[in-house]
Amino acid sequence: MAFQGVSLTLPDVSLFKFPPGTGAGFVPPPPPGTASFAPPIAIPDHVYQAVLDPKVPLTIAAVYAVTAKALNSYNKSTGKKPWAISKTRAFRWFVIAHNIFLAVYSAWTWWGMFNALRRTMVSPMGPHGFAATVDSMCQINGPGGFGNSVFWDEDSSSWKTLSGGVLTESAAASRFDGGRMWNEGLAFYGWLFYLSKFYEVFDTLIILAKGKLSSTLQTYHHAGAMMCMWAGMRYMSVPIWIFVFFNSFIHAIMYTYYSVTAFKIRVPMFIKRSLTSMQITQFLVGGSGAMIHSFISYKIPVGAGSKTGAAASSASAVANGSAGSSGSVKGVFEQQTVPCITSSGTTFAIWLNVFYLAPLTYLFVAFFIESYIRRSNAASSKAKGSKPSDATLVEKATWDAANNVKREVYGESKESVKKSNGRVLRSRQ
Repeated sequence: MAFQGVSLTLPDVSLFKFPPGTGAGFVPPPPPGTASFAPPIAIPDHVYQAVLDPKVPLTIAAVYAVTAKALNSYNKSTGKKPWAISKTRAFRWFVIAHNIFLAVYSAWTWWGMFNALRRTMVSPMGPHGFAATVDSMCQINGPGGFGNSVFWDEDSSSWKTLSGGVLTESAAASRFDGGRMWNEGLAFYGWLFYLSKFYEVFDTLIILAKGKLSSTLQTYHHAGAMMCMWAGMRYMSVPIWIFVFFNSFIHAIMYTYYSVTAFKIRVPMFIKRSLTSMQITQFLVGGSGAMIHSFISYKIPVGAGSKTGAAASSASAVANGSAGSSGSVKGVFEQQTVPCITSSGTTFAIWLNVFYLAPLTYLFVAFFIESYIRRSNAASSKAKGSKPSDATLVEKATWDAANNVKREVYGESKESVKKSNGRVLRSRQ
């Protein structure tokens, strides 16, 4: 299947391996004032690299999971009695400050990523069509311009580029190149968003302090979010922008809602329902959007004809067919098909996110089917009155499914879910 030079094809099986290839590591964001995007704050390179060591998320996730389990046992032993600290004014103001901070931070992150996408995403109405748009979204390293990206080729264990119309060697991806998503903001905002996943465990501590229990699924989501964001940033995985951009937008609205309700301000029901629908949509769309990257390929003009330079390394992992060498006959080009994903590290990060979201997706679909069938049968059995439309049944089944997922994540009883009737589901990415 193809659309303006873009096609869906099966990915190379060599990209699916565990552990994934180490690749070339990652490229820190450009220092302030050295590239087209100037980060508002400087992140020391050694700090940037240190927190992307796999031992960091693994250790924090393990400590979090063990602590949540232990505090669950404690709350059970006390009959789910709220902790003394949860009744203090200091605790109430901490919760308010926590929600306001995450609302403001999330909005700031979303705006930063919005501008990064605005600067780097190419319009499909341009001279190169939809293929140029895909190129700008799939290839996040190197200078801007159709075919000018720099990508990691695992076959030769080196950086390569198709710029200049030929496949050439490149020393490395530069942190100073402008025009591609990594240097234009993703490296900076994505790294901070990864760190925010550690801070968000305070959500669980607040729940526990109120005497409630933290469900296994909730612990799974917080710990899994740490690992997924780590993998996306460590391997400079293309689809990680989806989670940073959309999840920060949802969090900005969600934590604003929590901040408002903390001041005892009533929120209209349609807003609550809309937020819940957005939460559900983000993991359905996010997982699908990440997965599709593994199947996308697109055509790009590559130099062809007699070779005038040394032969380039094999490009079997990055193009279907010979891409030429370091030189070509001027003005002679052929179309080569290039995959969106070229490394096992990026592939690993993509599918880790997909499998991470799978349980929530499964739960939602299962609850939706159950609710839809139940409501449809109930409507059909009524002797009087008109049968609700399919659209009404779908809407109500979706709402039931969202509330049931919420109950599974937070371990709430059906009665408490009915009472809240619309509080926002805090499903994490």
